[in-house]
Amino acid sequence: MADPATRSGPLLPDLVAGLSVAGLLVPEAVAYSGIAGLPPEYGVIALLAGLTCYGLVGRSRFAIVSATSSSAAVLAAATASLAGGDPGLRLALAAGLILLTGLFFLAAGFARMGAMSDFIAKPVLRGFAFGLAVVIIVGQLPKVLGVPVAHTDILRLAVDLLDQLPHWNPAGLAVGTTALVLLFLLKPYRRVPSTLLTIVLGVAAQLAWGLDRHGVALVGSIDLSLPVPSVPDLTRAEWLRLGELAFALLFVLYAESYGSVRTFALKHGDAMAADRELLGLGLANLASGLFGGMPVGAGYSATSANEAAGARSKRAAWVAALVVLALILTLLPYVELTPQPVLAAIVIHAVSHSLDLPAIRVYFRWRRDRVVALSAVAAVLVLGVMDGLLVAVGVSLLMTLRGLSEPKVSVLGRLGQGHDFVNVAAHPEARPVPGLLIMRPEAPLFFANVDRMLALVRHQIAAGHGAAGTLILSLEESPDLDGTCVESLAELVAFAHRHGIALLFARLHDPVREVLARAAIPLLPPAALTNWSVDDAVSRALDGVPGR
Repeated sequence: MADPATRSGPLLPDLVAGLSVAGLLVPEAVAYSGIAGLPPEYGVIALLAGLTCYGLVGRSRFAIVSATSSSAAVLAAATASLAGGDPGLRLALAAGLILLTGLFFLAAGFARMGAMSDFIAKPVLRGFAFGLAVVIIVGQLPKVLGVPVAHTDILRLAVDLLDQLPHWNPAGLAVGTTALVLLFLLKPYRRVPSTLLTIVLGVAAQLAWGLDRHGVALVGSIDLSLPVPSVPDLTRAEWLRLGELAFALLFVLYAESYGSVRTFALKHGDAMAADRELLGLGLANLASGLFGGMPVGAGYSATSANEAAGARSKRAAWVAALVVLALILTLLPYVELTPQPVLAAIVIHAVSHSLDLPAIRVYFRWRRDRVVALSAVAAVLVLGVMDGLLVAVGVSLLMTLRGLSEPKVSVLGRLGQGHDFVNVAAHPEARPVPGLLIMRPEAPLFFANVDRMLALVRHQIAAGHGAAGTLILSLEESPDLDGTCVESLAELVAFAHRHGIALLFARLHDPVREVLARAAIPLLPPAALTNWSVDDAVSRALDGVPGR
C-alpha cells in the first residue's frame, strides 16, 4: 500500500492548500520570533528549514513544521537565563540549543524511542499549554499598548502594565484590538487566509495613515541574507547546560508535534510512524540551528489549517515552502511595515485555542489528575516557562509513583456459579471459596511497593483468613518482577508455610513465571507456578493437588 503522504494524485488540492497555508505561515514566523526575543528573520529561516527538511523524512501528509509559540517561549526563557543580558551570547546560545535539540531528536529516532512523549501525562500537557498561553498573551500586551516593561515574568509584568496605564498608546490598542476581532470573526472560514489578510490590512493602514507617527511600532528591517552554516563557539560548561535544556525543549516539541500528527492520522486512517517523526523533526531542527533559525515542530494551528485547506499529500508543504520563498523575495519590504500590534494579535489568536477550560474541567468531573493539571498551570504562571515545565513533569511523575506505590490488595470471591473471581469489597454478591484465601495486588509489583503490598497479604493470613487451606495469589497486574520482588515473595512463601498454608500463583505472565522458576524459592514447588487462571488455581486447590 502506498504511503498516503507521498502517493500520487491530483496536484490541484495540494497546490490550493499550499497557497492558503503560506499566507498563515509567514506572519506567524515573524510573530513567533518576537516571542523568542529574536530578529524576525530567525522565524522565516526556521519556517523554510522545517517545511523542506521534514518533507524529506517525516511521514505525516498534513504536518506543517515551523516555529511554534510554545517552543519560542521555551527558547526565550532558556537563553535569557544563561545570556546575562549579552545579545550576542544569546544568539549563540539559541543556535547551540536548537542544534542539540536536533541531534537529540535524531538520536531518539535511531534508537526507536518514538513513544517517549507518553512520559508526559496529558493533564500536564494541557495544564502547561494553558499556563503558557496566558504567559504568551500577557507578554504580547506591551507591544499592543506601546509601553516599555522592566520584567518578563507574568506577575511583575502585569504590575508594570498597570503602572504604565496613563501611557498606554490608544492607536496601538485600537490597531491590535481590530486585528484580533478580525481574526476571530474569520476563524469559522478556515479556507480564508485570515492571518495574511490581517497583515495586508495592517500594512495598508500604515501606508495610508502612518501609524508609526502615532507611536505604533513596526516590524522593521528583516535581514534574510542566508548565513554560512556554523556551530556556535561556546564553552564546555555552556554546552553541558544547553544539553540539559535541550531535553526539555525536545519533549515540548515532540509532545506538541506528535499530538498534531496523531490527531490527523487517526482522523484520516493514516499509518503512524513515531520514529520517522523523530528523524524528520531532528533533521529540521538541525538545519534550522545551522542556518540561524528557531526550533521547529508540527504546530496544531498550521497543521489544522493545511488539512482544512484540502491538502492530500506532503506536496502541499512543498508548495507552501515555494510560496513562502516567493513572498519573502518579493514582498519583504511590505512585511517590514507590519505594525507590531497586528503581530501581537496574530500571536494571541494563535495560542487562544490552548485556553481550553473545558479540557481541564473534565479532570474535576472525572475526579482524576486535578492536582496535576492545576499544578502545571500554577507552575508556569509562578515559576516561569522552563522551571514551570520541569515542575509540572515532576508532579506528574510523583503522582504516578504515588499511585503505583500505594498498597492495595483485593480479596477475591467467586461470582455466582461461574468461573469469574472479583473483588468482594466492590461486589458484595461475590462469595469467598471456603478454605481458600484468594488475593490480587491491584498494581504492578516493583521494588517501591512490594513490601507494603505483601504486608497486606501477611496481615490477612495472620488474621486467620484461609488458615485451613491455601493462599492463591493472582499476579495479573505484574508483567515482570525485579529482584526485590523475588526476595519479598520468597519471604511470603516462608511466612505462609509457618502458618500451615499452601501457596499457589495465578495469572502469571511468562517473564514472571520464568524468573520465579529460576529463583527456585525454597518451599515453593514448580507445581505452584503452572496455573493460568484463578479458576484453575481454585480447581487445583480443591482437588487436593499439593502446593506445599
